[in-house]
Amino acid sequence: MRSDFVRAMSGLQVECYAGYRADERPLRFILRGRPYRVEQIEDRWYSPGAIYFRVRAEDGNDYVLRHDEQQDVWTLAAFRAAQRGAA
Repeated sequence: MRSDFVRAMSGLQVECYAGYRADERPLRFILRGRPYRVEQIEDRWYSPGAIYFRVRAEDGNDYVLRHDEQQDVWTLAAFRAAQRGAA
């Protein structure tokens, strides 16, 4: 059981759990200098050459993190702010 930092030029760094495969799932990420802990992985899906993770971070917002496996680069594919005060 180990984790590695993968640094991308997009200003996104992702620390992953590496179990039976490298970068199995994100644990934490740093976006524009601010650290976020992944509270929950909401979904994951695969496309040719990339894996996407929709995660809920400790700030309550949803982020879609894309890992390009060939280039070993992480990017932020999407963001959705939490709905504050929703009934």
